[in-house]
Amino acid sequence: MADRNEIIAFCDELLEIDSFGDYGPNGLQVPGRTEIGRVATAVSAHLASIEAAVETGADLLLTHHGLFWDFHPRALTEAMAERLRVALRNGLNVAGYHLPLDGHPEIGNNALIVRQLGFEVAPDEIGEAKGRHIGAVGRRAEPIAATDLFELVAGELGRDPLVFAEGPEEVSSIGVVTGAGASDIHEAIALGLDAFLTGEPSEHVMADAREGGIHFIAAGHYATEVCGISALGELVSRRFEVEHEFLDLPNPI
Repeated sequence: MADRNEIIAFCDELLEIDSFGDYGPNGLQVPGRTEIGRVATAVSAHLASIEAAVETGADLLLTHHGLFWDFHPRALTEAMAERLRVALRNGLNVAGYHLPLDGHPEIGNNALIVRQLGFEVAPDEIGEAKGRHIGAVGRRAEPIAATDLFELVAGELGRDPLVFAEGPEEVSSIGVVTGAGASDIHEAIALGLDAFLTGEPSEHVMADAREGGIHFIAAGHYATEVCGISALGELVSRRFEVEHEFLDLPNPI
């Protein structure tokens, strides 16, 4: 068993949560039992993931999208109250790490995907959010055929991406801003990148890609943000000698 507060303090410090602005709180959001023997991770904290964590016997649920957001009403809705009732009734801790997990240079969603696709993380900045760049730019000495890159994305992320193939035949550079980063295509174009990958598309990106001469790849908000929270869970498991299970609750968005 491990101490809950030590695990949370480790995650808070590792992800430097105090140095990020965000759209909701990072860190522990719902306190439960203080001794942790099993950790579950999920992309999002909602009723299904909380119930799944309880079902698997988890003491702590680590998520990328936590429970509380600035766009939520301040008074609890019935749906939010039910989420909290299930967590509190079962002593389940719930924590969320959003932009700090996106932007981490080692276990962040963006850096991990850059490496998954065979690129080296470059020092260029992309994907500004709340005053910090959270995306990652990848470059490779040996270019990859664009069609091979699209197939690689599908294989690595487990779903066929939406692609606007408007860039060069061979790709040597890519920008990655997971989740809802479609508008950051403009930063990718300004950097002269060959391709840009995000989660969700927006209406304007088809024209942006065509006019900017760049490949646009939308591989799914959920699918592009599995890797970071799963990596955090594995790191916590090794460091604190607790069990870990990633709860795969796919979302087509």
